[in-house]
Amino acid sequence: MTETKFTPRVFSGIKPSGGLTLGNYLGAIKRFVDMQGGQFETIYCVVDLHAITVWQDPKELADATREVAAGYLASGIDPEKSILFNQAQVSGHAELGWIFNCVARVGWMNRMTQFKDKAGSGKDAEAASLGLYAYPSLMAADILLYHATHVPVGEDQKQHVELTRDIAKKFNHDFKVDFFPETIPVIEGPAMRVMNLRDGTKKMSKSGESDMERINMTDDADTISKKFKKAKTDPEPLPETLDGLAERPEARNLVNIYAALNDMTNEQVIAEYAGAGWGKFKPALADLAVEKLAPISGEMARMMQDRAEIDRILSRGADRAREIAEPILKQTYEIVGLLR
Repeated sequence: MTETKFTPRVFSGIKPSGGLTLGNYLGAIKRFVDMQGGQFETIYCVVDLHAITVWQDPKELADATREVAAGYLASGIDPEKSILFNQAQVSGHAELGWIFNCVARVGWMNRMTQFKDKAGSGKDAEAASLGLYAYPSLMAADILLYHATHVPVGEDQKQHVELTRDIAKKFNHDFKVDFFPETIPVIEGPAMRVMNLRDGTKKMSKSGESDMERINMTDDADTISKKFKKAKTDPEPLPETLDGLAERPEARNLVNIYAALNDMTNEQVIAEYAGAGWGKFKPALADLAVEKLAPISGEMARMMQDRAEIDRILSRGADRAREIAEPILKQTYEIVGLLR
């Protein structure tokens, strides 16, 4: 069996549910922008099929899909340099997802920690949708439908990329082919996991109880500034070394955010602000965040006034995505023995 050489290609996506936060921006979108136009062909998706693993109001889902697309575009995703589309427009995702449902093993799915987190246990888990249980195999299909070689993800999604690798290896082994690549997760940067502004031990979430816990990508300049200035901290000044943040989750989170927004390392932030109190650091962080994020929220608001243009961009992106996906899906059917 000769080894296949795969085109260096990135795929990643964001689910349109609950609105975009700073965590989505620093952990995903900013990295997507940085990767386009370089050594990889970049494909970015609004993964709306994943959103419906739990109930969604249809109109709200459509608007949320457009808002995520607007977030991509306002942040710097160029639809000429990258392919940008929503998942539901390319039927190959669902088709390959079913094939991978038949490749993946139940035991693999039972090890997926995110299902346990989202579905709970006992009767709650039994009431969860089958889609919520099986969605990791659809995620594998999202990636492998394009023979993507790299996926930029947060640490909490690494397990799903590992499952994607397992599915690719089993498919290749079972059918004695070298057809699907073993995709590499790309996990890098100072703020791959942005934490709650009120509790630094919890991830910043779209569904948190208080809006003050998170920075929404739609927040205006005044709101962004207010939230950072009111973010929870401890009474101690910033330490002389990074080790001094080890047991200070809120302080560490704010340093991580500053570093990521300003393209610095955490060490550089500490070197600049060592010994500084929060009365100095939080206003500096608020000003930096407003400088970087307010133009994005303003552009998102402008784009959401022209939904037809967003739809046009997504439709064109879907056409380009299908050009890559359809030959790969056709070969997959032939390998499996499915007549078309």
